[in-house]
Amino acid sequence: MKSPGAFRRPAAAVMLTIAAILPAHASDSHDHDRARQALQAGEIMPLKAILERVERDTPGQVIDVELERGAGRWIYEIKVLAAGGSIVELEIDARDGSILKRKGGHRARGRER
Repeated sequence: MKSPGAFRRPAAAVMLTIAAILPAHASDSHDHDRARQALQAGEIMPLKAILERVERDTPGQVIDVELERGAGRWIYEIKVLAAGGSIVELEIDARDGSILKRKGGHRARGRER
């Protein structure tokens, strides 16, 4: 069983990674400003809420997170190192947290929404 802080450490590392990555990608398009505005306007869910769902539905360690805007919506792209060493790639609708696409790993029965 995981210790209470086991999820917080990887989540904190992911958030720091995002903070470092977003400004670099956004130098031309100011995507980080648009993402912050979308969060403040309630158009996207906070990363913390998304990561809590990912942890519940896809146990493992989050190793990469990206927030992309395309086709008129925000999408969180998340990679999880699952038990057994497989990589699970998720595309999650940032507005409602629904899984749009899942690649790799094995889905637990009845857990995907």
